[in-house]
Amino acid sequence: MKSFAHTVGSIFQPVFHLFGWILAFFYGLIPNYAIAISLLTVVIMGALTPFTIKSTKSMMAMQKLQPEIKKLQQKYKGPENRQLLNEELMRLYKEEGANPVGGCLPVLLQAPFLFILYSVIKGLSNRVLMHGVAVAQPRYIPSGSKMYHNLVSSGGSIKAFGMDLNLKLFSSHSSFAAQIPFIVFVAAAVGLQYFQMAQMNNRNRKTGQPMPSQQLMMQRFLPLMFAYFYMVIPAAVVLYMIVSTVIRIITQDLMFRAGVSNPHKNGVSKIPERVAPAPEPNNEPEVKPTAKAAKPSTIKPPPQSRSKTKRKRKAR
Repeated sequence: MKSFAHTVGSIFQPVFHLFGWILAFFYGLIPNYAIAISLLTVVIMGALTPFTIKSTKSMMAMQKLQPEIKKLQQKYKGPENRQLLNEELMRLYKEEGANPVGGCLPVLLQAPFLFILYSVIKGLSNRVLMHGVAVAQPRYIPSGSKMYHNLVSSGGSIKAFGMDLNLKLFSSHSSFAAQIPFIVFVAAAVGLQYFQMAQMNNRNRKTGQPMPSQQLMMQRFLPLMFAYFYMVIPAAVVLYMIVSTVIRIITQDLMFRAGVSNPHKNGVSKIPERVAPAPEPNNEPEVKPTAKAAKPSTIKPPPQSRSKTKRKRKAR
């Protein structure tokens, strides 16, 4: 496991140094760790904005297709029709330009950046033992930068607004009052995620688009799962999540106002009723009638004579 982590770390080393250089550059402009991290977050989210727009449009398209998807699911019930259902769904997605996993794209793309930022923050507070004394020796940032010298003089503490951003919620704090800002950070990160999802749901209600039950369930529990994650990572990374969520909220609001995410304006046409496929042509030769078919006889048999009827009665 350690060898695998070492291999992954060696691969990302150039990326760590790049992000460290950008962070040190922003700190040189404004000597505040929180502001430098926020500016770095703006750069990252600027690179991810096109994917966020594409993901939002895909989510709106998927919500518009929900009535048609339910029709297909009712039509192809049972495990024996599973393959046909998947084929019809894939054809529907292709025709309407929707992607069922498009809504997860921003979350998936943010995962590498979280790992990179966590590693860079951990490198900023790096300490080594020299003559039995722990001395700060920051990593991934230029040794001649202002940030490097300030970190060395502060012993590796990333202090901003009265809190050490290198600490976590459950790290050892001097008092409960010193722990309050970390609690506020976690609560703000979770609350902003709920607000972002509520923003999307309100937009769906206004446009009359149904929200899938599975998506609603995910929206309720996903921020709670992230809450635990926010408790065990440094406050600097939680700050990144706060700023990135605010940027996504602003991006979505601008998209809604401009109509970019409106499914009725972006190539998602009104879904017509799907027509059943035409039957395959019959290649057998057509048999033409050569003569008129005789109608079944409707002539009643002649009645028996009275004398015969009397004889039968006497025989009885």
